[in-house]
Amino acid sequence: MSALRMESSKKVRGTKSAKRMLLFPVVVVVVYGILFAIMPDKALLGLKSSSNVFLSIVKPLGLVFVVMLVLNLWVKPAHIAKVLGRGTGIKGMLLSAAAGIISAGPIYVWYPMLKDLKEKGAGIPQIAVFLYNRAVKPFLLPVMIAYFGWAYVAILTALTILGSIVVGYSLGILMKEKERLLV
Repeated sequence: MSALRMESSKKVRGTKSAKRMLLFPVVVVVVYGILFAIMPDKALLGLKSSSNVFLSIVKPLGLVFVVMLVLNLWVKPAHIAKVLGRGTGIKGMLLSAAAGIISAGPIYVWYPMLKDLKEKGAGIPQIAVFLYNRAVKPFLLPVMIAYFGWAYVAILTALTILGSIVVGYSLGILMKEKERLLV
C-alpha cells in the first residue's frame, strides 16, 4: 500500500517538475509575442541578440555534455579519485592545471562537469586549480608576447600556475577546517 502511495507521489512530483521546466520557455514566448505586437523592430533585435548568445554557448555546452557522457560511461569514480582525488599531491595539481589551461569555452558550462567530478571523488584543491588556470590561454600567448615580451609572459604564466597551486592547497585546508567545524 505504501509503495503505491510513493509511486503516486513520484508521478505528482514529476508532473510538477515538468510544469516548472516549461514555465520559463512559455513566459519567454509570451513576452516576445507581446513585444512583437507592440514594438516589432525592437523585439526582432532582442530575438537576434538572444539567438547569438544561445549559439555562442551551444558548442561549448555540447562539448561539456559529451565529456560528461564519456566520463560517465568509461571513467569510474575510483579512477578519478586516483588521478584528481584528495591526496594526489603535486601530480594531481599539475594535471588539473594542464586541464584548466587547455579547456575552452565559457567557464559556466564547465560547472556541471566539475560538480560531477567532485561527486565522483575529485578533490576541492584540484577543482580550484582547474578553475584558476582557465586564465592561461595558449592561443593568447603569442599576442601577449607581442605586446609585453617573452620574459613578462613566461613569468606571469609561471606565477599564475604556481599561484593556482597555492590557492588550491589553501582552499583544501580551509574546506577541511570548515568540515571539521560542521561535524
